[in-house]
Amino acid sequence: MITAAGGSVIVASLGFGVITASILAIAAVGFTLQFGATNIFNLAYGDTMTAAAFIGYLVTLAHLGLWAALLAGGAFGAIFSALLNRLIYAPFIRRGTRLFGMIIVSIAVSLLMSNGMQAIWGANFYSLNVSQGAPHKLGPFIFTTIQIVIIGLAVAAMLGVHLLLRHTKLGRAMRATANDAALARTCGIRTDLVIDVVWLVSGFLCGIGGVALVANITSFDFGTGGQFIILILTAAVLGGVGQPYGAMVGALVIGLASEMSAAIISPDYKELVAFVLLVVVLLIRPQGIFSEIEAQKEVVAA
Repeated sequence: MITAAGGSVIVASLGFGVITASILAIAAVGFTLQFGATNIFNLAYGDTMTAAAFIGYLVTLAHLGLWAALLAGGAFGAIFSALLNRLIYAPFIRRGTRLFGMIIVSIAVSLLMSNGMQAIWGANFYSLNVSQGAPHKLGPFIFTTIQIVIIGLAVAAMLGVHLLLRHTKLGRAMRATANDAALARTCGIRTDLVIDVVWLVSGFLCGIGGVALVANITSFDFGTGGQFIILILTAAVLGGVGQPYGAMVGALVIGLASEMSAAIISPDYKELVAFVLLVVVLLIRPQGIFSEIEAQKEVVAA
């Protein structure tokens, strides 16, 4: 039997789950767009989120507000991600580095970024210089203004990605490159430019995801994004790595499940429950919810 207090806790956890799922959807779709186009398992993605969060933090120190912080973080994420691919990942691929080798390279980049941010910012905790805003009651849920903004951003981002992939020439080129880059090149598609655009778009989602993440929590440090990458990977793999729509569904499942487990069991088990869900799904459907990952596909530079 669920008491009134227990019921209110569950309702509150569902609300928290919606927020977590929204942030996770923005980040996981960006991550899976990168993987879908290049087959690079970019484990520096979480650290890029953190770096974008620090950019957003600097913007809020100048009292420019949350929207300016989101735009600055997104712009940083887009430019940094495109340069990361062009200057580091692509040269390794052109020299013949294979899939597993690229994972090691991305881990090295992640460590360099994490230690670099620790050297610059120290082990201190920071908070965005913005107000959470007034509470708003939506049905049984109560959200702050910032949380409503985050939900709106997630909806807009998912709709934008859908329209891009399904209703534009660029989106068709992106899907063709993701399916078979060599065949796409023979059909006249400039796969090098397409991949640049993919890294720009996914980096923008990474950046605004990083700022949205730290806007929703009380404080962050140099390792915040590196910890969040665990949930991103779980959501992406759960939905089928490389499948944006699968990442959206995976984010919703993981976001709700992790916050519900925190309320019902303990906050300490949030990540454990996410992994258990992942293991169960992979045992039943190893390719993830949406689509099978092509085992023969290799990393792509252009």
